[in-house]
Amino acid sequence: MKLKILPTNLREKKRYLVFQGISEIPLEREDVISLILGAASELHGSCGTSRMGLWVVKVWNCPDLGINTIQGIIRCNRDEVDALRAVIPTITKFRGMKVGFHTLGISGTIKSAITKFIKLKHLD
Repeated sequence: MKLKILPTNLREKKRYLVFQGISEIPLEREDVISLILGAASELHGSCGTSRMGLWVVKVWNCPDLGINTIQGIIRCNRDEVDALRAVIPTITKFRGMKVGFHTLGISGTIKSAITKFIKLKHLD
C-alpha cells in the first residue's frame, strides 16, 4: 500500500531564515544544529521548539568574509518566524569560546534566499 502525500493546501507553510555566524573556533554543521536547538529550547522550551519545526538546510564556511565565518539557511514554520528571529542573537558561547549569530534575511524559497542573502564567490 502506497502512502498518500498531503495536498499542498494542508501542508504547513515554511520560511527560510538566512543567518551568519562568527566564532573564535571553526564550526561544523552539527555544531550549528546543537547551538540553534539548544538556544531555542532554553528560550522557548521543548514545546515551543517543536512548534517551530526547525531544520538546518545548508551551512557554508565563508573564508572570504573572515576567519571562522559561516552562513546558513534554517527552515521553520511561517507562524514561528519571529520566535526563531528571537533565538538567533541569544547564541553567544560555544565550548567556552565566543560566537555571534545574526539574521541576514527571511525568504519563502531556498533559491531566493541564496540569491538575495548568501554572497559566496564559488556560487557565482
